[in-house]
Amino acid sequence: MAYDKFNLLKSTAVPLPIENVDTDQIIPARFLKATERKGFGDNLFRDWRYNPDDTPKTHFVLNNPIYKGKILVGGKNFGSGSSREHAAWAVYDYGFRCVVSSFFADIFRNNCLNIGVLPVQISPEFLDKIFKAIEVDPNTEFEVSLPEQTFTILSTGEMETFGINAYKKGNLSNGFDDIDYLLNLKKDIESFADTRPF
Repeated sequence: MAYDKFNLLKSTAVPLPIENVDTDQIIPARFLKATERKGFGDNLFRDWRYNPDDTPKTHFVLNNPIYKGKILVGGKNFGSGSSREHAAWAVYDYGFRCVVSSFFADIFRNNCLNIGVLPVQISPEFLDKIFKAIEVDPNTEFEVSLPEQTFTILSTGEMETFGINAYKKGNLSNGFDDIDYLLNLKKDIESFADTRPF
């Protein structure tokens, strides 16, 4: 399944300064029965967003209208816990295209990269600057450049680079998942196969 191409993202951000956010908090296990990658955004951080009677918890950041944007800024060790792909699906389906943290669980990072969400790992010091910038002005904009592999606080010009696997970078730039990548090589694969003896 192809996804939106990711090259340059300029957006405000939603702050979630909580460490060790695990995948069960991102999408509780009771919502994992669906097999399509749609509708999971409704239950992103479900138990933090809603009371047992399904009324919104007004203190939670996703229920605060002053915070918006396509960037989610989390605390250290974001996406720990079980390997469920649904956590990344929920992040994408809600509308986030980039998640920022000073450390990601490897499986969550890879699941994000597979579906068009860019996980940007930065230093704890720079993460703190981002949180402070949002605290001063929730409308602060940030720029994420995949080609340059940079994250910039536009109000101050402060910037930090981030790493990414070259294969995953190419897929994000083209809006590919792993299957799309192989399908894109179909003609090359067929041409190569024609040169092989039976």
